[in-house]
Amino acid sequence: MLWDAFPSALDLARFQFAFTVTFHFLFPAFTIGLASYLAVLEGLWLWTKREIYLDIFRYWLKVFAVNFAMGVVSGIVLSYQFGTNWSVFADRTGPVLGPLLGYEVLTAFFLEAGFLGVMLFGLERVGRRLHFTATVLVAIGTLISGFWILSANSWMQTPTGHSIGPDGRFLPEDWWAIIFNPSFPFRYLHTITGAFLTTAMIVGAVGAFHVLRNGANARARIMFSMAMWMAAAVAPAQAVFGDLQGLWALHYQPQKVAAMEGHWETYRGAPLILFGMPDMEREETRLALQIPHLGSLILRHEWDGEILGLKAFPRDARPTNVPLVFWSFRIMVAVGLLMIALGLVSLWLRWRGTLYRREWFLRWAVAMGPSGLIAVTFGWITTETGRQPFTVYGLMRTAESVSPIAAPAVLTSLAMFVVVYFVVFGAGIWYLFRLFRHPPEAHESGPPRGEPIRTAGITPAPSVDPRAVPAAAQSAAPGE
Repeated sequence: MLWDAFPSALDLARFQFAFTVTFHFLFPAFTIGLASYLAVLEGLWLWTKREIYLDIFRYWLKVFAVNFAMGVVSGIVLSYQFGTNWSVFADRTGPVLGPLLGYEVLTAFFLEAGFLGVMLFGLERVGRRLHFTATVLVAIGTLISGFWILSANSWMQTPTGHSIGPDGRFLPEDWWAIIFNPSFPFRYLHTITGAFLTTAMIVGAVGAFHVLRNGANARARIMFSMAMWMAAAVAPAQAVFGDLQGLWALHYQPQKVAAMEGHWETYRGAPLILFGMPDMEREETRLALQIPHLGSLILRHEWDGEILGLKAFPRDARPTNVPLVFWSFRIMVAVGLLMIALGLVSLWLRWRGTLYRREWFLRWAVAMGPSGLIAVTFGWITTETGRQPFTVYGLMRTAESVSPIAAPAVLTSLAMFVVVYFVVFGAGIWYLFRLFRHPPEAHESGPPRGEPIRTAGITPAPSVDPRAVPAAAQSAAPGE
């Protein structure tokens, strides 16, 4: 039949989920860091009384509103796929994952949604302290959301605190062990710092872009300076958290580490393979460029530490796509090293007083704008493809998790997702770039607030754009 030439329903369901979750993850990775950045900006405004911080806050508040909306919409799609394409997985893991995702809605999403309106539209309608409280609570909400999502995903990586019933369902026994499973602490820290770096790279790129256009733009200079401080502080910390995550992976998922490193044989004093071509048929990494003993030194912190190779595990327990795991890991690490280098060079230029005057560095910062998104995307690919062929590591295979659905149905929905995503979210991303191209200005406007509310014959006093008020009138305002 014609459909025999197409991929199976399992392969299509995997690709569909990979496409939608990868697209979705770009928005929370930016939202988490940007929410905290907005809280810092508003706090600096209240502390220093400098309007320049308020202008920068309003500039990025518009970006946050668009990005947050796209993140929510793209995330809704994922929950539907659990019922359509992965119903067996949802049924068997529901007693564990259902409450975790429910806690995310109750403790994080409601917190974000409850105060988001005040944050976006309430700056001139509520008191400054109340508005700052709303901004902080939204930022905390994004961190709590990441907490529950990473806890659920980490349980799939290192499942603990459960039993398996006679019907094959995972039943919770110890919620503390489920939530704080072995991989969760390091993965949470690694992901959150990755989100902060993602924001720093985007803010730094926008700031550098406008400094290149107008070196006297004080708001762009502050954006760029704050982003470089973040890069210099967080990028090295991200490397440390990544090393800790690698250590737990070596203990709990040695097959994944072997695929990441491109090792097929078990070594004592394993080399670090910089580049190569993993060949799953020949079970070797061809054209390997390697440094002796460095792999064991990094992973075991020992010169002659033993690293298991893929041949030490049955074929059906190895990652299903070793080249993808191998190369996605290297892309993530390479981009991370570039971010560390950017932060260190910024410290040197700042010490010399030339941070804003080196055009080559500003252009480098602009080029690094998407680097955080690239790093978190390929880090996510490494983590998830390295976990295959399991959905719940070692206990439930991906092939056992898929719904009894025909390949043509999955292919049809996949095609619809691709078209809709590129049209709808393409338009949203285009609008974000329009916002980025607009230079930060004095008395920056915030998100549009709509028409004044008229109730019981009372019309609230319209807000006035400070740019429309003559300077003399502003200076004569009471209390000034």
